[in-house]
Amino acid sequence: MSDLILTLVQSELVWEQRQANRERFEARLRPLANRTDLVVLPEMFSTGFTMNAPSLAETMQGPTLKWMQHLARELAADLVGSVIIRANGSLFNRLLWVRPDGRFSTYDKRHLFRMSGEHKVYAAGRERLTVNVKGWKVRPFICYDLRFPTWCRNRGRAYDVALFVANWPAARAGHWRALLRARAIENQSYVVGVNRVGTDGNGLAYQGDSSVIDAQGVVRYHCENREDVFTTTLGREDLEVYREAFPAWKDAGGR
Repeated sequence: MSDLILTLVQSELVWEQRQANRERFEARLRPLANRTDLVVLPEMFSTGFTMNAPSLAETMQGPTLKWMQHLARELAADLVGSVIIRANGSLFNRLLWVRPDGRFSTYDKRHLFRMSGEHKVYAAGRERLTVNVKGWKVRPFICYDLRFPTWCRNRGRAYDVALFVANWPAARAGHWRALLRARAIENQSYVVGVNRVGTDGNGLAYQGDSSVIDAQGVVRYHCENREDVFTTTLGREDLEVYREAFPAWKDAGGR
């Protein structure tokens, strides 16, 4: 299997301004055309992490999904990020995984951040998602999911890359960094975390700390307190050699 080229986009977000955020991201991403396999945006990249969901939610026929389909086609790359979606009478913090040919998959955030009241506004998802990209199995999660290792457990090498999109505040940045490394080590997979920077409409500060961590817990990339568009290559051979040399994954019992 070939290596995987992915791009992390650590960005400020314009509070609750969907069109402005789409325009900002489009300008920054267009130079990536035909240069990457996968582009990852933060959680709620079109609005920021807001509980004003009833007035900001889109449907699956809305402009942000159409914009992602257009941009994925233009980039010739998969495009990933979460947005506020209304579906089946509920509101979801929904990750959209969009392919260059317009096909898409979805993952609804499983663990809702009660300290901000997210659980009172949004419905929780129930199903995990695994997406195949160039033979790589990639499993996306959203922000608070990172704190729940059972939900993230990589049983039987179900995935090669765990992907976390987030709006994780600077006040708990140390937790973010430690948990990303822990998930990589315990699951013997690459872990990619994409967080925002700046200050949101509630006055919460974010310092980013977007990271790429290999299966041994080595931090291959880390960016703090600035916007950045970073492209890197994940090596398939490195991952497989380590998993075979230290096959702890074979002893992960339970459910």
